[in-house]
Amino acid sequence: MPSPMQTRPRPLMSDLPLGNDPHSVRRRIEAMEILLERSFVLPGINRPVGLDALVGLVPVAGDIIGMAMGAYIVWEARNLGMPKWKLLRMAGNVAFDGVLGAVPVAGDLFDFLFRSNTRNLRIVKKHLDKHHPHTQVIDQ
Repeated sequence: MPSPMQTRPRPLMSDLPLGNDPHSVRRRIEAMEILLERSFVLPGINRPVGLDALVGLVPVAGDIIGMAMGAYIVWEARNLGMPKWKLLRMAGNVAFDGVLGAVPVAGDLFDFLFRSNTRNLRIVKKHLDKHHPHTQVIDQ
């Protein structure tokens, strides 16, 4: 029986809305988080992995690229008008992931376990659910 992660349709980047309204921003952030943290499932251990962990395997440049992609989520959150303390917390998650992910070998394991983009998505969703409840989507 396939896991729920494997049966959920993945949004295509071309299907994402371009607007600045909260619903469009939410969909783009969710799509980026899926790309970075849950793109596919590793066989054998049945654990979702994304682009963040894969590019983290490339020394130095991979970690810089991973931080830049994580910073996109923070930038989108800034466009929502989120409070500065939440943005700083999100930026701290990205920086913590980038700095510890840069440590050879141990950093690759850390990238596999610490999901800064998922944490940041959780912060954004909590903000949107409180301030823009019409953007909530019921997952099936």
